[in-house]
Amino acid sequence: MSTRPRVLLAALSSSLSSVRVRATLAATLVVAAALGAAAVVLVMALRGSLQASADAEAARRAAAVAPYAGRIAVPAEPLVAVSSTVPTEWDAPPVVASQPSDPSEAVSKSGGGAEPGSGTERSEPPAGKQFGDPDLVLTKDSATVVAAWAEPGEYAVAAVDVTTRSGPATLWSRVSLAGAEQALRALNGALLPGLPALLLVVAGMTWFSVGRALKPVAAIRAKVADITARDLHQRVPVPRSRDEIAELATTVNGTLDRLETAVGTHKRFVADAAHELRSPIATLRARLELAQPSELTREALADIERLQALAGDLLLLARLDAGEPPRTDDLDLGQVAAEESLRIRRRPELRVELDIEPDVVIQGSHGHLARLVTNLVDNAVRHAATTVKVRVRLNGDQAVLNVLDDGPGIPPDKREAVFDRFTRLDEARARDAGGAGLGLPIARDIAALHAGTLSAVDGGFLARFPAHRPAPCLVR
Repeated sequence: MSTRPRVLLAALSSSLSSVRVRATLAATLVVAAALGAAAVVLVMALRGSLQASADAEAARRAAAVAPYAGRIAVPAEPLVAVSSTVPTEWDAPPVVASQPSDPSEAVSKSGGGAEPGSGTERSEPPAGKQFGDPDLVLTKDSATVVAAWAEPGEYAVAAVDVTTRSGPATLWSRVSLAGAEQALRALNGALLPGLPALLLVVAGMTWFSVGRALKPVAAIRAKVADITARDLHQRVPVPRSRDEIAELATTVNGTLDRLETAVGTHKRFVADAAHELRSPIATLRARLELAQPSELTREALADIERLQALAGDLLLLARLDAGEPPRTDDLDLGQVAAEESLRIRRRPELRVELDIEPDVVIQGSHGHLARLVTNLVDNAVRHAATTVKVRVRLNGDQAVLNVLDDGPGIPPDKREAVFDRFTRLDEARARDAGGAGLGLPIARDIAALHAGTLSAVDGGFLARFPAHRPAPCLVR
């Protein structure tokens, strides 16, 4: 997989893992499920209500006409349409029937006079009476013809068993469901665009509300990220709301108070211990130097030198940890590097090569920068085989210091560990030259104090500092 898809996947995973996104998705899914269930229940309830109303209307119409079915003679046709308007004022029983030529259409048949050969006379209906309602039929064979007359799903059907002049029959009534289907389509037309719009509103409101609720958390996180061991006096903002987030901010500030107290106590202890050790160590060294020279005296003096260096390192670390601002000035980094690199070393057989570019000016403390160069060169001398190279270059707006040696080098998996305090690699411990494992941590702290960086590279170390370019003096 290429780098860009990996970056996109990482960004997507990070965005999906945020509380704001998860809360918005959860709220939207819950509301979507609730609205979907409510919409299904609403549609089913409306469909059932409309179906029940149509069934009731069909039953009502059939029940209204059923009492007068005995006045009708039903021929042998499959379906006979009857009138929905009942001629109650007739004195003589009418022999009136309407026969649809098609089961889906009811055609009213009403005639006068006598049919040839029938022997039966049909009376004319009174004026204003209508016969042949296509939604009311009589039949003797309902199993075969009613399904074509009232298709399932399109009509609500009701049946009543009646006795006509021609014998028993079934009176059928149907009511169209077109109106119900139209109402359901109108409801679906409102729900389909309405539900997504409502979900968008819910998602937007949830996103806004959760983001506003988590805004103090973001401020707390940003502040905690800025707080380091050098500025433990800073505190996170406490929101005005009396909720769990305000309690979290108060707890974090309490933790920072205790941490600041503990770190301050530790710094004072280290500084006091280092300071108190310097005087007796100096006195002991003076006495050993005045003593009769011997092998034991020389070994004791070597140990005293190590103790003095350790006490000085501890005192310097305590000052660096305390964040004491050094006195700064414009310095030529190449000049400082050359002066410290040419000092007498414990291995005079080594060759120190200088590659110094002039006028590489930075702003900093001469004492601190001299200590940084000294620690790096001492480390290189301790591990070099024949040569140590010190190089100073100006790279754009950065001053670059390289201290390289031709020794075995630092393994890549240990290039960060060497900057931990009191960390010494096994090789260095085997060929001990008096180091306590504080030189490189001190050098990195000095680089950080000067807004620079220090890292281990192939063959040595690389330090970068912001280059200082004084403003040109304009003379009129």
